[in-house]
Amino acid sequence: MSRFPVALLLVCSVAAAEPLPDAAGLNKLAAQYAPVELRLDLAKLPANELAALTRLVQAAEVIDGIFLQQDWAGNEALLLRLSADKSPEGQARLRYFLVQKGPWDRQKDYQPFLANVPAHPPEANFYPSSSTKEEVEKWIATLSGPEKEGAMGFYSVIRKTSDGKFRYIPYNVEYQNELERAARLLEEAAGLTQQPSLKKFLSARAAAFRSNEYVESDVAWMELDASIEPTIGPYETYEDQWFGYKAAFEAVIALRDDAETAKLSRFAAELQGLEDALPIDPKQRNPKLGALAPIRVVNQLYATGDAGHAVKSVAYNLPNDERVTREHGSKRIMLKNLQEAKFKMILVPIARAALAAADQKNVDFDAFFTFVLMHELMHGLGPHDIQVGGQKITARQALKETASAIEEAKADVAGMWAMQRLVEKGTLPKAMEKTMYVTYLAGAFRTLRFGTSDAHGKGMAVQLNYLLDHGGVTVGKDGAFAVDAAKMKEGLTGLTHDLMTLEATGDHDGAKKLLETQGVVRPEVQKLLGRLKAVPVDIDPVPVTAQGLLQK
Repeated sequence: MSRFPVALLLVCSVAAAEPLPDAAGLNKLAAQYAPVELRLDLAKLPANELAALTRLVQAAEVIDGIFLQQDWAGNEALLLRLSADKSPEGQARLRYFLVQKGPWDRQKDYQPFLANVPAHPPEANFYPSSSTKEEVEKWIATLSGPEKEGAMGFYSVIRKTSDGKFRYIPYNVEYQNELERAARLLEEAAGLTQQPSLKKFLSARAAAFRSNEYVESDVAWMELDASIEPTIGPYETYEDQWFGYKAAFEAVIALRDDAETAKLSRFAAELQGLEDALPIDPKQRNPKLGALAPIRVVNQLYATGDAGHAVKSVAYNLPNDERVTREHGSKRIMLKNLQEAKFKMILVPIARAALAAADQKNVDFDAFFTFVLMHELMHGLGPHDIQVGGQKITARQALKETASAIEEAKADVAGMWAMQRLVEKGTLPKAMEKTMYVTYLAGAFRTLRFGTSDAHGKGMAVQLNYLLDHGGVTVGKDGAFAVDAAKMKEGLTGLTHDLMTLEATGDHDGAKKLLETQGVVRPEVQKLLGRLKAVPVDIDPVPVTAQGLLQK
């Protein structure tokens, strides 16, 4: 049964790094996220598919509530209190709470923006708040076999019993009420749709919500071939800043873009060749990737939970469960409508402010779109299952809290490395060689604005500092950044090797040292970021079409 705290704000407030913002300040913070209306044409959907889509949007709403519980035990009660305050100040607090999915600013190293809340818990609500990371780690070390797998697995929380002992509780028990509601909605949608693969996935995912066994439904999601493309369940581990073990719930409900999906289908055939050429020890490569590598281009209708806070993803590569990726591969989803909005509203203005004049004209949407795709493709390549001290383990588990930032940096630099190889092979047009590096550099500043408490931001800081040190990126006397294409190519190859080697060897200490020394924003970069204050940090999708479905 889901646990809900009776007492919420009986906690000590913490001193913020700066005064808490008033209503005007909160509205200014919220204005960093530029509203973008998501209006999708549903006219071609048959009545039964439209009804199924409505059930999926409703299920996504349930998922949002689970994520709030996972992020902090006090979130739901705080949300109720904020919702009841109809004053201008109260509405400003509520608006920014909904943007951040909690009372801490993710772009300011989790600085609180509300009074009377604790410091952000790096363990989120996955582990007992009364325990330390070292205590939990010591307990896990005493376990073996299925018990250890359950404690370290994606789909459980760690709690303390009445006698003070640790135990793990599966998600289907911890969030039983909410998951049962979501499962029923998925089953209703499965009963409405006439698309066989969608029906299969929804039925399997409903069963997974009840059983806590996700492999079958992950494979069904990989095989999904339908006009409606739902992603719903526990996936990413960014919120677990202790170990990176626990998966947070999210939902993305989208419609497939058939024409764009067809254009990208050719890239799936390139993956094994890219794997075989990775700039790492050949023994660390995968001789045979999973058989499936579907790529879907979609337009987002609605996103909640881990997919709906602060900076929004424009693509993702799932599932993360190594049991599935080892045998079946992984699936890439490209959110085209979000990518178009970010490129126009954020990347182009950043390029004008950050890049040398000669480079600005080469910032290009096709290069941006392709880089995002290659980033997601490269998540599936490189070391995943490894051996440390003679024991089989995943790179994610070995690198612990450093895993997310290292993996995001790896996907970026390896994605650029792969683009260069595909240009040389002729799979990508030769003209992209002029646009991809400067577009990547402009994107680096976009990502750094997320803050280095974010895995993507810290990973990008590592990349930019490495390229600055190796001459791939230079800074002019006027503070403008420029690309040296030859040195950029060498630097990206070298960093791909270094990051993948950390993963292949499970070198937690090496990863930690790299992030501590290179995952920082240097003065020349900070100065540039200061010139970007008029540019939105990110977009704020307004799900107009989805809201219309919920109101019917």
